[in-house]
Amino acid sequence: MTTRGPILVATDFSAHARHAVDRAARLAHEIHATVALMHVLPGEPLAQIREWLGASSAPEQKLHDEAQRQLRALAAEVAGARHVPVDIEDATGSALDEILRAAGRLDAQLLVLGARGAGFLRRLVLGTTSERLMRRTDRPLLVVRQTPHEPYRRVLVTVDFSAWSLESVKLARRVAPNARLVVLTVFQVPFEEKLHFAGVDTDTVEIYRQHARAQARQRVHALAHEAGLLSAQWEPCVVEGDASLRIVEAEQSHDCDLVVLGKHGQSATADLLLGSVTKHVLAEGSADVLVSTRRGT
Repeated sequence: MTTRGPILVATDFSAHARHAVDRAARLAHEIHATVALMHVLPGEPLAQIREWLGASSAPEQKLHDEAQRQLRALAAEVAGARHVPVDIEDATGSALDEILRAAGRLDAQLLVLGARGAGFLRRLVLGTTSERLMRRTDRPLLVVRQTPHEPYRRVLVTVDFSAWSLESVKLARRVAPNARLVVLTVFQVPFEEKLHFAGVDTDTVEIYRQHARAQARQRVHALAHEAGLLSAQWEPCVVEGDASLRIVEAEQSHDCDLVVLGKHGQSATADLLLGSVTKHVLAEGSADVLVSTRRGT
């Protein structure tokens, strides 16, 4: 990640956004990157101010000046505390459009957002804006939920052996180079209910289950080998059931502070971030969430 552009972190100066800024700075220090700290003044409210107060630009200019002051102060504080270069980016308009525009211009290697916000980021992560962001960006997105105290220690990487799985493992290694990875796959017995309905006995279904488990474990080890993981850097986690529930359970049972999800699943048309799995992980989990948007070849 060191050869690419900065880590771009958006802030609305709320507490949750501050957590995201601190995590972005910690990551930048760990991987020797720079930080681009961005604030967007929403265009629609400014247009309303012009409509209510007339053409005078004085109130609007005060808002711009205050945002600039806060942005510069935060950048200086973070740069001093984390010993990383911090540049500032300010814009006016649609938060989504401006973040994407800045990310492209800077060739940002990672986008970072807080899980909640007080202003323009309030619905950016869990609402329709994030869905549009994921559809339009090819850059990984880190959603920060926790107050950062240390580098990531244990990272849960969810894989389903689609084209996105290998890139998720590689991304986890880049973002958390010193963490131990827990590589999780969730399997199910194909058509188990239909097999029972068709009269297949329980012992035979159990044979299918053991075969599915063994195959999943074998594929996890093959994926780790392909990703270049050493035995001391990772451990497998193969469980059966509903992916949404098992991911949160694994996050908690393995004491992980970061969960990595692929943007897409087995089907190229099934966008994981826009479906129930990631929404459940964001709603019920407690760790930060990193969404990998890159598809392997």
